[in-house]
Amino acid sequence: MAEEIRILLAHADQIDPAQAEDYIKVGGYKGLEKARGMTSKDLIEEVKKSGLRGRGGAGFNAGMKWSFVPPAEVKYVVCNLDEGEPGTYKDRIICEKNAQALIEGMAICGVAINAQQGYIYCRGEYPFVVDLLRKAIQSAKDVGALGDFDIEVRMGAGAYVCGEETALIESIEGHRGEPRFKPPFPGVAGLWGVPTVVNNVETFACLPYILTNGADCFASIGAPKYPGTKVLTLTGDVNNPTYFEVPTNYILSDVVYKLGGGVKNGRKFKAVQVGGTSGAFIPEQNLNTPIDFDSMSAIGAALGSGAVLVMDQTRDIVDIVTRISKFFEHESCGKCNPCREGTFRCREIMEKINSGRATEADIDNLLLLARVMKRAALCGLGQAAPVPITSTIEHFGHEYRRKLLQYA
Repeated sequence: MAEEIRILLAHADQIDPAQAEDYIKVGGYKGLEKARGMTSKDLIEEVKKSGLRGRGGAGFNAGMKWSFVPPAEVKYVVCNLDEGEPGTYKDRIICEKNAQALIEGMAICGVAINAQQGYIYCRGEYPFVVDLLRKAIQSAKDVGALGDFDIEVRMGAGAYVCGEETALIESIEGHRGEPRFKPPFPGVAGLWGVPTVVNNVETFACLPYILTNGADCFASIGAPKYPGTKVLTLTGDVNNPTYFEVPTNYILSDVVYKLGGGVKNGRKFKAVQVGGTSGAFIPEQNLNTPIDFDSMSAIGAALGSGAVLVMDQTRDIVDIVTRISKFFEHESCGKCNPCREGTFRCREIMEKINSGRATEADIDNLLLLARVMKRAALCGLGQAAPVPITSTIEHFGHEYRRKLLQYA
């Protein structure tokens, strides 16, 4: 715990997150006050200079994303709190511990792009978070912190695909949650066809620190190309399954053995999956990798949601991936063929392998199918669905082949 650097979770459990007065007493809303004294151009440049990159799947520079928003009479700021990735709860923790930082961050973005309305899209399984956020927003209004910026909380209905920004926008509009074809991107034509910035909770919650302490201060923390901190949720076969906030140059082995306290029951480490169910499985030889976006990408993995699932040597990798393939088949919205048919076939072949009815040709077909899905699927769900399969075949192919041989 001593190795944590708390920016997003500063003052956690020390103040009431629903009360703006408590937040102001510890320096809250100073960043928003500073932002209001800057021009839109200078504010966006400050965010660019900080190096803040989206804490979702794409890792795109936040300030750069804002700069693409064209002039328009109406614009929106949307916060993605869908957080449907299994094993992930970092956005919930940020809201429960520091909801006012999220609200301030959204208001800062509103100043930057000249928007007066924000929406928080919260997953349907978080009704208590919805209540907390509504109280926190009202409290911020009551003390005059938000000025003419308003925020409304909308609730999802449990669709995993609504974590994708355009599907989320469709859902807010009252439509079926399905991804849109891009371009145009939401920054140009988003919610109700007007320019819209969509970032997740963690990204917005970084902004008060950046504006209060300066871009250079934030840029000096963690990895140079992916600065700041990352909230990780640690689950699985570890002695200390909980959440942490660490600098982005922290390495995976320290996450497992220092923060996590090592593999429980004295068993040997087998693999770690980072980024949630759609993430790659990482073997022991890659545990010296820093958790920043680029370092993870270099080993074929993704930081994504920051979920870290540790598995010991007793775990059946093929069986785990079979269950994951069922999840993606269930959650596919069905809009595009590569995902609708691909997730079905992935599940079908994985069950065939797991039950010992497959041949080497089935593994070859699975890899071919994965390549097609990664290139042709409309959104991140279909593109990422094969990643657990391909990464485990690469690093744990012997377990797949052992199942083939076992029942030959």
